[in-house]
Amino acid sequence: MTLGHKLHPDWLVPDWPAPAGVRALFTTRAGGVSAVPFDRMNLGDHVGDLPASVAANRALLQSATGTARAVFLHQVHGAKVQMLEPLSPDGQPADACVTAHRKLACTIMVADCLPVLLTTQDGRVVAAAHAGWRGLAGGGHAGRQGVIESVYESFMALAHAGHAQAAIKTIAWLGPCIGPSAFEVGAEVKAAFESAQPEAARFFVQIGPGKYLANLPGLARLRLQALGIAQVYGNDGSAPWCTVGNPSRFFSHRRDAGLPGNGFATTGRMAASIWIDD
Repeated sequence: MTLGHKLHPDWLVPDWPAPAGVRALFTTRAGGVSAVPFDRMNLGDHVGDLPASVAANRALLQSATGTARAVFLHQVHGAKVQMLEPLSPDGQPADACVTAHRKLACTIMVADCLPVLLTTQDGRVVAAAHAGWRGLAGGGHAGRQGVIESVYESFMALAHAGHAQAAIKTIAWLGPCIGPSAFEVGAEVKAAFESAQPEAARFFVQIGPGKYLANLPGLARLRLQALGIAQVYGNDGSAPWCTVGNPSRFFSHRRDAGLPGNGFATTGRMAASIWIDD
């Protein structure tokens, strides 16, 4: 897979059978210019880092994507999807984005939440979603559709445009997130998932009265499988994928926010990007 000339060796390139022309990457905290506690490759412009450092880091991402422009969203832990066009600005309120345009990188930022990348098997449409538990639970949480269901709906509508009768297969990749040994949640989170899918119960391990460890990538795979997406790659819930358990490589909101001197909720943001190249 050919990317730009400035891809840091620590960044992840998805190991999945993406079609020719579809490119994707996931940044780590390596390779940027930000100072502690955002060291070094912080891409979030809303966490208190110096604007000049964020701009320099985003320029490094741009170098890695080559001529594809990364479009950054204003993520709100919901299920809204933004359809990206060549003139789409940064900062649109959404937690997922879809495009069929070449050289336009669907980009989402994370620091414990799960990044989900999608492509059609023919490489005509790509998408990215930011899946925290609220966005992922969706229909089981306050009656809302989840972010995976929402992005898949928009993704398939675009994929079927002009190809209404064609059978379209989807491939998914899950990036690093808070792992199942670190993601402690309350009974309300478990109930939100079970109300939509009773079988979600197997992805929660009780550790105390009303306290559970949740398997976020497992829950996402369950949602994807319910949509008929059988080809799911990437994060399998093992230790190397855990943002909390790998502090030298990944930012983690839950881990870093409580560190002395960090203040409240101070940590950097990584990015997952997917685009259609020439």
